[in-house]
Amino acid sequence: MKLTIKEIATLFQQEGDFPETEIHNVEFDSRKIEAGDLFVPLAGVRDGHEFIQAALDNGAVATFWSQDLEKVPEGLIPILVPDVLEAFQQLAVFYKNKIQPKVVAITGSNGKTTTKDMTAGVLSQQFVTYKTQGNYNNDIGMPYTILHMPANCEMLVLEMGMDHAGELTVLSKLGQPDAAAITIIGEAHIENLGSRAGIAKAKMEIIAGEKVAGLLLVPVDEPLLQPLTKDISQDVRTFGLGKGDITATVTDEQAEKTVFTIAGETFDIPVIGAYNVKNALIAYGFGRYFGLEIPTIRQGLANFSLTKNRTQWLDAPNQVRILSDVYNANPTAMGLVLDSFGKLKTKGRKLAVLGDMLELGPDSKAMHRSMVDHITADYDVIFLYGQEMTALFHALTEKEADLTVYHFDKENKAALIQMIKGELQPEDAILLKASNGMGLAEVVSALMDGEKA
Repeated sequence: MKLTIKEIATLFQQEGDFPETEIHNVEFDSRKIEAGDLFVPLAGVRDGHEFIQAALDNGAVATFWSQDLEKVPEGLIPILVPDVLEAFQQLAVFYKNKIQPKVVAITGSNGKTTTKDMTAGVLSQQFVTYKTQGNYNNDIGMPYTILHMPANCEMLVLEMGMDHAGELTVLSKLGQPDAAAITIIGEAHIENLGSRAGIAKAKMEIIAGEKVAGLLLVPVDEPLLQPLTKDISQDVRTFGLGKGDITATVTDEQAEKTVFTIAGETFDIPVIGAYNVKNALIAYGFGRYFGLEIPTIRQGLANFSLTKNRTQWLDAPNQVRILSDVYNANPTAMGLVLDSFGKLKTKGRKLAVLGDMLELGPDSKAMHRSMVDHITADYDVIFLYGQEMTALFHALTEKEADLTVYHFDKENKAALIQMIKGELQPEDAILLKASNGMGLAEVVSALMDGEKA
């Protein structure tokens, strides 16, 4: 890190003789504090100020503070701020402006994390690049990401999440992107935003802090975005399969590789599905915008590192292949992965475990039921998990197909795991997809232990 205690104190207009001591890191979890760190006592389930002694014991040298100064333990330098979260965000902006990386921002109802990973993979071929780690994509996670980028960072790739209107405005103004992209407008958080049109309007907030002449990449097949991009100052470019300013043709789909062409050049990505090619087009667009040559982009796309639980292939000890995609879900995303998984050539049978998609509002049952159109004769066994999946269970059992379907309530996860283990055979392939709140990651872990029921 490249910040001193004196710099931080000056930023917040503190009087006194503050040392030029360089801060090693900034942490809001006292358990992660190491020698030389700044502690940020955020308010959560418990107020972070309660953990000040633990932070000191672990090596903190300074802390933000918004309470009585007499409560600060001896040996710790307090920097008084009226609001700890706002100070955390303000420090992040200060640090970003000091390091001056180019900033790329990515949002969308689906594919944000994969697109972030692809983009970082491409840009890192030529620039010192840092990206959002895990799911640190909100008003706390994003400043944390910024403050953890290396001092020599040239490209900062920020994933921006939201579930209410106004949130992306805050994040965009914090990140101040040079280029941005919207992956897709789906149904995620429609319960809070009212409609897909409301979601589209909220996603466009990503340009609130973007540079006036920056780049904005949007899907060509999303009519809801077209009127919202007409009169903005950014350079708007579209992407899509077979059409758009940046377009690709898929030539081969395999379990762990998808091959496609852009303007006659062949590329491949180490993930399943044509829908991921759209994400790759965004990474390609960013690469070209920042001056990368085709071979460099090709190398980055072919070798990018995917965040855990995003369409991740796992090999269980019992010769079963698991496709884990359990971090989030909405009807668009679930339909796409069901389509791609169904088309795969596999040695054994194809099974799927589908859990509830959350925050879909009053049309939730209809949206769950609509997944029946994506479950073809290519599937052999379907496990449904959760109350909302009852609608799909009825739709599938009414459908005339040679398909075995099971349904489990959320309280019966242990029974679900036992039934899956009893059903699986060597060389089977199984897809798991649900909203993170359904906890299917636990099911994945249980299947990976390889023991029979």
